[in-house]
Amino acid sequence: MKEKIIFCWSGGKDSALALHRILKEGKFEVVALVTTCSEHFQRVSMHGVRMELLDEQARAIGLPLEKVFVSHRSSNDEYQQKMGDCMRRFKAQGVTAAAYGDIFLEDLKLWREQNLAQIGLRAIFPLWKIDSRELINEFIALGFGSVVCCINDAYLTEHSVGRNLDAEFIRTLPAGVDPCGENGEYHSFAFAGPIFKQPVRFNLGEKVYRPVETTHPSTATTSAPCVVTSTRQAKGFWFCDLLPEKQLKQL
Repeated sequence: MKEKIIFCWSGGKDSALALHRILKEGKFEVVALVTTCSEHFQRVSMHGVRMELLDEQARAIGLPLEKVFVSHRSSNDEYQQKMGDCMRRFKAQGVTAAAYGDIFLEDLKLWREQNLAQIGLRAIFPLWKIDSRELINEFIALGFGSVVCCINDAYLTEHSVGRNLDAEFIRTLPAGVDPCGENGEYHSFAFAGPIFKQPVRFNLGEKVYRPVETTHPSTATTSAPCVVTSTRQAKGFWFCDLLPEKQLKQL
């Protein structure tokens, strides 16, 4: 019998590649995707992706989706309480571990492991300590499709948001930007590839700029993984509003 796990799903490229590795390995039964969402914005935390597209991703992958909603001014305590409650429910169903797409942030890895240990679960990191450039090249070579949905203005400009995450995008990244955006330089929305039964269809909407205090009001007081991990001072973030195809047809 396979070990039951949940996958903490952001909807981006690292999550997609990590999930692909887990499913390909065949050692685990992934019982659900778990995503942290903003209750205020009704979007995926950090990424700014609409709930409709998150739902479409889960349907295309073929796994149940559990959303954990945090408030606009979420504290670390609130995050831990709500995520802890979610993890305990899954533990009661026989889940023994949670998987993440983290690559090299040591503090974040330790934070996750400590929180899970308090519940009696362990953490799995399929991409841990693999070179970022190797990972992004693997992601592209596997045929994944992904679009840049959010950028940190300490590293990139509005011209980067809305672009396809392809070899050309990676080639043009400024010096000091991690190829996978592991320091919070950019976030992405994965819409096609080997884990999807069919592509998630959408269109690019408007670009929106949000200052730090609007999108990440608790950055200074919390270490929760839904906040930016940038080592530079960001003034704000550019988002590209991704519009579900179904919604466009209704307009």
